[in-house]
Amino acid sequence: CRRRRVEEKPVAICRLKRVASDLRDDITPRLPKAPARKNGRRVACIGAGPATLTVANDLLPIGYEVVIFEQYAIAGGLMRTNIPAFRLPAQVLDEEIGYVINIGADLRLGTPVASMRQLLDQGGYDAVFVGTGAPKGKELELSGRRDTDRIHIGIAWLESVAFEHIDRIGERVLIIGVGNTAMDCCRTSLRLGAKSVKVMARKPRGFFKASEWELEDAEEEHVEIIVNHAPKAFIIEGGRLTGMRFDRIEYEMDGSAIRSQRVLEEVVIPCDDVILAIGQENAFPWVERDLGIEFDKWDVPKVDPVTFESTRKGVFFGGDAAFGPKNII
Repeated sequence: CRRRRVEEKPVAICRLKRVASDLRDDITPRLPKAPARKNGRRVACIGAGPATLTVANDLLPIGYEVVIFEQYAIAGGLMRTNIPAFRLPAQVLDEEIGYVINIGADLRLGTPVASMRQLLDQGGYDAVFVGTGAPKGKELELSGRRDTDRIHIGIAWLESVAFEHIDRIGERVLIIGVGNTAMDCCRTSLRLGAKSVKVMARKPRGFFKASEWELEDAEEEHVEIIVNHAPKAFIIEGGRLTGMRFDRIEYEMDGSAIRSQRVLEEVVIPCDDVILAIGQENAFPWVERDLGIEFDKWDVPKVDPVTFESTRKGVFFGGDAAFGPKNII
């Protein structure tokens, strides 16, 4: 970005895209259309999130029939359930998903795929694409974790907020983790009534995974970001969560790398709720392990890095489902 010629930082491309989108005219005449004559190929897509929508957008205009199976009653995947509406309005999401679906996709909402074997056995598909994302939030197994219901998994908590199963939270909230999901959690907490929201980071700011503009937006809303604090235990008193215990750490740096670290002291920070946003994992309990689809030691499917085809011919994995969140740019 040439903005660096006059300012210290470039303009984030996502913000430029947002402005272009907000100021656009009607683009429907420019959208691709499905040909009247199909090519005779039929593809099943599992999950109606960004990966599947991309596949449908590419295949429908060249004559493929695309059937999309979505477990929820609404499409969008993690865009719908994990990105708060104040960042991605439902109206915008509906409109842009409609651009793809209206090309001619067969979208089957409220239709989870419980068995890959069953889907393959029913036949009728030349290929299967799995775009189910990385739907499982990572755990933090510390003392006290199972002794209260006030400790939440970030992506599951955001999903509950999106579907209006949760509409409030305690006044003092700690967010564990400093990725973009953590930023969504802290800003959502404020909108649900939290008075004090602290994001707890194990390492210095240079190691944060959250985008710089996400950090800026959170801090503008008076979210406090506390660095160099390693979670140690949840404090439960009389069956109620009252705080968390942390080790405050000092790091010795060698340029941008950590050379060594040492614990300075133990710190207790009071809280009413804790939200864990320390990463996401793949989850494929519905994919039987005797179908010729090989998984690695992390339970991630082995796929061709170019074609994304799995070790079973005709079965593809894409997006977060293929390589985890590192695959998404």
